[in-house]
Amino acid sequence: MTKMPPELPIEVDSETGVWTTDALPMLYVPRHFFINNHVAVEQALGIENYAEILYQAGYKSAWHWCEKEAELHGLEGESVFEHYMTRLSQRGWGLFITEDIDLDAGTAQVRLEHSAFVYQQGKVGHKVDYMFTGWFAGAMDQILGARGSALRTVAEQTQSAAEPGCDVGRFQVSPRSQSAG
Repeated sequence: MTKMPPELPIEVDSETGVWTTDALPMLYVPRHFFINNHVAVEQALGIENYAEILYQAGYKSAWHWCEKEAELHGLEGESVFEHYMTRLSQRGWGLFITEDIDLDAGTAQVRLEHSAFVYQQGKVGHKVDYMFTGWFAGAMDQILGARGSALRTVAEQTQSAAEPGCDVGRFQVSPRSQSAG
């Protein structure tokens, strides 16, 4: 393993201790702390209920983040989505690779390698990366909205590296009208 310094800008306010990246306040916590809390809530609410809550919250957050980043860096279209995938990857969630994106069709396919959830939980036999689904739809919809498109999307996780026979996670973004979800 080769180590390197973070590739994203991190600033720490000397008076408050608040961390910021891309002008947004951040929290720096151990992976096990976050995922242990995540699993506790999952167990209390059930995976389906928790996944829906996370989807809606993640959608809203991704929309906001993409809107602010596009404005800050003068990005538009696919460049916004790619910037988002890069930043997610740089923050330790995993390595996100856009395998396909078609803004006119409202579709995208994302591969996830080195998932923080899989690293922490292992091969548990079910999808563990569902937290990201709302992020992809929120990012796509912000980009579509900025282009003047009324098309809106939904995202779903189609496989996880935590499942038997799978070594990566996969996500599909598609138009709402064509989705069963």
